[in-house]
Amino acid sequence: MEIKKSDTAVSTANHTMKSMPTKERPYEKCLENGAESLSDAELLSVILRTGSRGESALELSRKILSLGGEKNGLLGIYHMSVAELTKVRGLGMVKAVQLKCIAELSRRISRSRFSEGISFQDPVTVAEYYMEDLRHLEQETAILVMLNSKGRLIKDMVLSKGTVRASMISPREIFIEAVRNQAVSIILLHNHPSGIPDPSEEDIRLTERVRRSGAMLGIELLDHIIIGDCQAVSMREQGVWQDGGAAGR
Repeated sequence: MEIKKSDTAVSTANHTMKSMPTKERPYEKCLENGAESLSDAELLSVILRTGSRGESALELSRKILSLGGEKNGLLGIYHMSVAELTKVRGLGMVKAVQLKCIAELSRRISRSRFSEGISFQDPVTVAEYYMEDLRHLEQETAILVMLNSKGRLIKDMVLSKGTVRASMISPREIFIEAVRNQAVSIILLHNHPSGIPDPSEEDIRLTERVRRSGAMLGIELLDHIIIGDCQAVSMREQGVWQDGGAAGR
């Protein structure tokens, strides 16, 4: 009987895993000691299940984790596209999509747990909460954060991608969403791809437009936070709208 090359590849990869001592195989190790005992590569290999020709799932996992450049490891997978992942020999479309979904699921679990105790009154905490979402982006992206009367997160959403300008972001759209979600207060965030979070004149104009619109509707703009590379600026703390207007800018 003719054996297809793909079957041979899977068989060879499985044989490579089976040649390992039982206690060192990731699947058996997980059963014996729990998932927390596995390294990142071992966790990934359990999910992938099979490798490629002459390469075990564990070896394939280590290769994937090394591909992210400065963002090596699990964070690298999060920031790689499906197209980039499928360029890895032995990683097809199905496995690439699985990895992206797992990375996104992990991000949502992490943020869900973090949001339960986060104080949205504290700009440092808010900046930390959104830092990993925004600091790696190559395009300016603005996020609207909507809060209830207790200052808890109701919902956040992307307002714009590519540019953050007062002329491009409409206070009308912001407050339609805020009213729809019964928000009592809001926070704006956006990133600077340069990594330097200093507010521009355009940032100040946008902040003032939104602040004034919110004041008329009874929905307070608590802050506009600019995210750079591992650093952030709170425009409220900089006094951009002290006494109802831009402070000395």
